[in-house]
Amino acid sequence: MVKNFSQAEAVELCYKNVNRSCLKTPYSPGPRAILYAVLSFGALLTVFGNLLVITAILHFKQLHTSTKFLIASLACADFSVGVTVMPFSTVRSLESCWYFGESYCKFHRCFDNSLCFASLFHLCCISVDRYIFTDPLTYPTKFTDLVSGIYIVLSWFFSVTYSFSVFHTGVNEEGVEDLVVALTCVGGCPASMNQNWVLIYFLLFFIPTVAMVFVIYGKVFLVAKYQARKMESTASQVQSSSESYKERVAKRERKAAETLGIATAAFLVSWLPYIIDAIIDAHMNFITPPYVYEILVWCVYYNSAMNPLIYVFFHPWFQKAIKLIASGKVLRSDSSTINLLSEETYVYC
Repeated sequence: MVKNFSQAEAVELCYKNVNRSCLKTPYSPGPRAILYAVLSFGALLTVFGNLLVITAILHFKQLHTSTKFLIASLACADFSVGVTVMPFSTVRSLESCWYFGESYCKFHRCFDNSLCFASLFHLCCISVDRYIFTDPLTYPTKFTDLVSGIYIVLSWFFSVTYSFSVFHTGVNEEGVEDLVVALTCVGGCPASMNQNWVLIYFLLFFIPTVAMVFVIYGKVFLVAKYQARKMESTASQVQSSSESYKERVAKRERKAAETLGIATAAFLVSWLPYIIDAIIDAHMNFITPPYVYEILVWCVYYNSAMNPLIYVFFHPWFQKAIKLIASGKVLRSDSSTINLLSEETYVYC
């Protein structure tokens, strides 16, 4: 009897003296502090890493190209995840409580989905750019600033329109209202989808991903491989100082394709487990344990922090830009015209 009383006393509620209040996660102070530090670090890395990308591309005139504007827009989506989604999700994940109101719970879900889909659509647009670039001589006339702007607008429009029309109106919960009510408690912010909408959700992820990986990147890497073999066969006859324009472009294209391939692989590793779990949940009455769901969600969030790291390791222009920003040289009046792109290190994205 005493043991049962002690266990009842140990239970913490999100809202004391409120019926149907959610239960708080019973972490001890040490592990709780460590988890807060880890998740907060992820949010800060996402915010400042993508802010560096945006600052570098907008400030340095040499980076004002159609493809890099796409990268800057992708960084804006990832930056917004770090500002509007991750801080609130940190509290929700560790406390199992939502303290920010029911209205913002809906907006949070909308921001969450729209920004993550914006990242996917931007990656798909960048891969289209790589596909067009396989014909480098006509590339400047096909992928102009206007085309880049249209891609950016469409990526944001479709992701925001889809997310707000579905999650803000609540149509994603039609047909499963009783189950949602049974699983809902005061202080929670559940995200549930019925079978129809989870299928649409899956297709919105699957179709661009398949097009991006198997169709677009398939041609990009085949062309890059062909160009590399061609260069190798002529390497003994032609000195590197007298390389043709197309051979130099081939080198840059191969490196750009490899970098984007890494970014796409990171995206797939982050997203696939969550997408698969969403499909299982919709057909199995939401059986995923809360802690497993939170781990999968944070894998998706952390993808927004990966892209700046990929740029740091694989883009010399970004490394130079970081050094200039960190040293304060970016504050000079002529800093926007500094040369970041040498002939050997130049890549279009």
